[in-house]
Amino acid sequence: MFNFSLCVSRMIEERRKGNVMADRKQIFTDMKTQNYDTIRLSTYRTACKLSFIQKKCNLHLVDVWNMIEAFRDNGLNTLDVCTEISVARMETIITCIYQQLNKRLPTTHQINVQHNTSLLLNFMVTAHDSDAQGRLTVFSVKVMLSVLCGGKLVDKLRYIFSQISDTHGAMVMSKFDHFLREALKLPTVVFEGPSFGYMDHFARSCFPQQKKVMLNMFLDTLMLDSPPQCLIWLPLLHRLANVENVYHPVACSFCRSEGMMGFRYRCQQCFNYQLCQNCFWQGHASGNHNNQHEMKEHSSWKSPAKKLGRAISKSLGCVPSREPSHPVYPEYPEKPLNLSNIVPPRPIGNMNEPVLPPSAGPSPTKRPPTLAAAQRMNEEHALIAAYVNKLQSSPRALDSPTRTDEEHKLIARYASRLATDPGHTGRPSDFSYNTNKQQRELIMQLENKNREILQEIQRLRAEHEQACQPTPERVQQNPTLLAELRQLRQRKDELEQRMSSLQESRRELMVQLEGLMKLLKAQAAGSSPSHASPRSMQMPIRSPSSGPTPTYGGHTPTHGPQDSLAGVGGDVQEAFAQGGCTVLLLLESFTNC
Repeated sequence: MFNFSLCVSRMIEERRKGNVMADRKQIFTDMKTQNYDTIRLSTYRTACKLSFIQKKCNLHLVDVWNMIEAFRDNGLNTLDVCTEISVARMETIITCIYQQLNKRLPTTHQINVQHNTSLLLNFMVTAHDSDAQGRLTVFSVKVMLSVLCGGKLVDKLRYIFSQISDTHGAMVMSKFDHFLREALKLPTVVFEGPSFGYMDHFARSCFPQQKKVMLNMFLDTLMLDSPPQCLIWLPLLHRLANVENVYHPVACSFCRSEGMMGFRYRCQQCFNYQLCQNCFWQGHASGNHNNQHEMKEHSSWKSPAKKLGRAISKSLGCVPSREPSHPVYPEYPEKPLNLSNIVPPRPIGNMNEPVLPPSAGPSPTKRPPTLAAAQRMNEEHALIAAYVNKLQSSPRALDSPTRTDEEHKLIARYASRLATDPGHTGRPSDFSYNTNKQQRELIMQLENKNREILQEIQRLRAEHEQACQPTPERVQQNPTLLAELRQLRQRKDELEQRMSSLQESRRELMVQLEGLMKLLKAQAAGSSPSHASPRSMQMPIRSPSSGPTPTYGGHTPTHGPQDSLAGVGGDVQEAFAQGGCTVLLLLESFTNC
């Protein structure tokens, strides 16, 4: 008999699988349109492809610390690393990551949570589960998301080391091999498996001579300029993100483009031969340069003057030693805090209860309560506090018939806990009592100090505002001062006007004097050939002890056009009547005024 419902369900399932496969192929189709396969070197080719996946899924916006927080919010830190995760739960985790990201982003830069979740989920299933059976482990999810997310490389490696090390802070080689197996699935899924596929000897080749690998050694090895060959694409992925917007104001020696963006490559054999990242990745060369020459990668631009200064400082020994690529971390992991002695805050209604004094000495047989016991104590105190608040907020509850039953239940629960905990006594230990008392005193002191600081800030702010803003009372207190100030301003304006008029008059006088100088020089040039003898053509040398003014050939040149002196003051006309040299002296005196 034909089962119609079963057929429909199969059709729906096949259509869903078809849509999933289409979504999985879409991201790889978009990646192929970027022509990354034309890049000559496999390291740069792999890093560019993974960078495209990272930006396509908007994982570059999620910091590694936010990713770790998402792991803890979804309970991945409490699961074993080999635990399998279903696709449905993985979708929930990814959705939570993008929803938290939208809360941190501005409203104008919100991302499509559903679309990005579908892209990332399909990519992860394709990378870690080629059979599409939904087999994803906790460790594979942690490795993939921590590698592809944003943040600093040192922070990612520290988190990865925490997942592959033991309780003493030493790396477990089998866990590191597991990490390589999962991390190298990323180059494989972007079709770079022949170059960076997993092999069994990779783990030992990364640390060939070290028997015990600690955190700092792990970071030094993976963050060197030449990291292990199997993971060389990981630091390059972060360098790509760092130099994405770096500008180099030099021209490419092949494409002749003015300025470079990203990496800059300089030949170590050819003089001043530099290539942009596109030309270097494509393998272009020109002139005497070829692809076999050693090239140096530059991620920043330094001016020639700065290079020269650094070279001189380096030769003189003034340059400090090179800073390490990461800070030095403690070799052994920090011990977790002991929360067993934490006492919950007491309700407000019970703050006036007397506190029993501590005993003379702690009992040697007494053990500190465990964390579970502390949690039970917290729950019981919370129930008692809630019940007290209920009685305080509603006085009618005292007359309720269920009040006695609730009290009996609370008393019975508290008594049963006392009966099950033989080491518990009604008197707290000396250590807990003293610690809590010191903490409360310290909190009170800090609160009082904070209150005093806030009051002082408010007082200073009020004084500053009062000093900066003059009040009307101050203005009205000194009317005489205002009148004097008004007179001074008026006198200042008058003096400025007088000064401007005097400057204008001086400018006009200078123009007139320049005209007279030109006229006098023209007269002197025109009268000398007609009235002077040939014997008087030589100019005598004027000595400082000479008495009367010398003349040219015994004659004084007093002729000249009189109409040109019309409108000129009497002093100037008299000067023309007395002689040319006197006029010159007079003009010089006017000019020097």
